[in-house]
Amino acid sequence: MARDYYDILGISKNASPEDIKKAYRKLAREHHPDMVNESDKADAERRFKEINEAYQVLSDKDKKSMYDQYGHSGPGFSNGAGFQGTKGGQWGPFTYTYTSGGGSPFGQQDFDPFDIFEQFFGFRGYGDRRAPKKGKNLTYEMVIDFRDAIFGLEKEVNVESGRVRIKIPKGVRDGTELKFSGKGMPGSKGVPPGDLFLVVRYKSPSDFKLLGSDVYVRTEIDFITAILGGSVEIPVIDTSKSSGVGKTKLKIPSGTQHSTRFVLHNKGMPKLHSSGYGDVLVQVAISIPKRLNRKQKKALEEYQDNG
Repeated sequence: MARDYYDILGISKNASPEDIKKAYRKLAREHHPDMVNESDKADAERRFKEINEAYQVLSDKDKKSMYDQYGHSGPGFSNGAGFQGTKGGQWGPFTYTYTSGGGSPFGQQDFDPFDIFEQFFGFRGYGDRRAPKKGKNLTYEMVIDFRDAIFGLEKEVNVESGRVRIKIPKGVRDGTELKFSGKGMPGSKGVPPGDLFLVVRYKSPSDFKLLGSDVYVRTEIDFITAILGGSVEIPVIDTSKSSGVGKTKLKIPSGTQHSTRFVLHNKGMPKLHSSGYGDVLVQVAISIPKRLNRKQKKALEEYQDNG
C-alpha cells in the first residue's frame, strides 16, 4: 500500500501551498542521494522518490483535491501504487514521472522535479549530461546561546570542506538559514566551489516568546494591584547585561482589566540587518485568590454593598 502523501511530507491536510513547498524543500535536501553517506544512499533514493511523488500531487490544486477525495484509489492512481504521471525519464539510478501543467514552484510549464535540485544545489548529480555548475553545497545546523542571537557571533567552525570562519548577525532568528558563498566543497576542473548553508538554532528564555524582533510576555498580577495600581518587573532585552536579558519595571495603573496589553518600546530583540530594536508586548492576567480569610471576605462584601 502506498503511504499517505501528507505523512510523507510531515504536514497536515490544511497545510498551505507555502507550507507544502517548504516541507518538500527541507525533506528533498535531507534525502538527496548526493547529500548522504554511501551506506545510506539506497534508503535516500527510496525516500527521495517518495517525497517527489507526494509533492507532485499535493502541490497541484486539482490533483490534491482528487487525492483528498479519493486517496490512492482515485483517478490517476494505479491500484494504490501511487500517482501515475504522464511524462517520465531516467536520472542516474532513478526512474521518475511527472505531469504537465501547474504546481511548479518555479513557474515551469512542465515540472521536472530534478530541475529543483539544480537550483538548490547547483549540480544535477548522477548521469546528467551537463557538467555541474559548481561544487557540492553543504548544510549544517548550529546551536548557539540566546545571548549570541542578541550580540551576534563570529567564530571558526569545522565543516566537510575544512575550517571556515562564519559570522552570525545580531538579531538572528531561530531557524534562520545563513548562506556563506564559496565555502562548500571545491569543484573540479575549474568549477567554482559550492556554498555553505548554516541553519541557526537556539532556545529563548522560558518567560517570554519571540515573534520577529518583538518579545511577548504574559505576566500575572494580583487583583489588589489591578484595582489600586502598582508595578511589576518585566523581562526585556538589555545589551548592558552580559546575558543580554534584564528586567524593567512596568507601571500598572489603577483599574487595570484582565488581558490589558502594554507596549515597552525598543526593549525587544535587535532588528536583523538594521538598526533599532523591537518592542516588548505585555499582556496582563489577573490572579484571583482561591481562599480569603474572614476579614478579607467581609471587606469585599462591604465594598460590594456600598458599590
